[in-house]
Amino acid sequence: MPQLIPGQKVPDLDLPLTIDARFELSKQEPENYTMLVFYRGKHCPICKKYLTELGGRLSDFTGKGINVFSVSMDNPDRAAVAHEEWETHDLPIAHSLTEEKAREWGLYISEKRDGSEEPDMFSEPGLFLVKPDGTLHLAVVQNAPFTRPDLDDLLSGLSFTIENDYPTRGTLT
Repeated sequence: MPQLIPGQKVPDLDLPLTIDARFELSKQEPENYTMLVFYRGKHCPICKKYLTELGGRLSDFTGKGINVFSVSMDNPDRAAVAHEEWETHDLPIAHSLTEEKAREWGLYISEKRDGSEEPDMFSEPGLFLVKPDGTLHLAVVQNAPFTRPDLDDLLSGLSFTIENDYPTRGTLT
């Protein structure tokens, strides 16, 4: 599994959104960052809780010049459930991420547990901040559904980073 290196270019993403539009990472022009929140899929109650909280706080991020998108390997029908039944407000939901693209981003991949409502294969969570030049600023990758970045802590850290022009860390290879 490749590891993305902070300060280096990230793989491009071009995915459908649940609102009958497309998300193209290379076309994003945020003031500060594009934040990608990879989630496990509609089967995950922790994802639902996290995306609901994130959607309710979307303006806290956009107010800091951060474009926020959620991404999953869910197919269009499964993603539609998250869009229609979860209270994610205006949080854009991209779907149909391929296993190959998930691996390019360094995400862990899991398979369906017997008797579960999980899809045959899905990515585990990850959160990435991408600078306007397409380079990685921050990466959080998990192999389990719990222990997501706390949104208050994340916002506080991003405020400090933006206000103090704090550099990308972890760039030595």
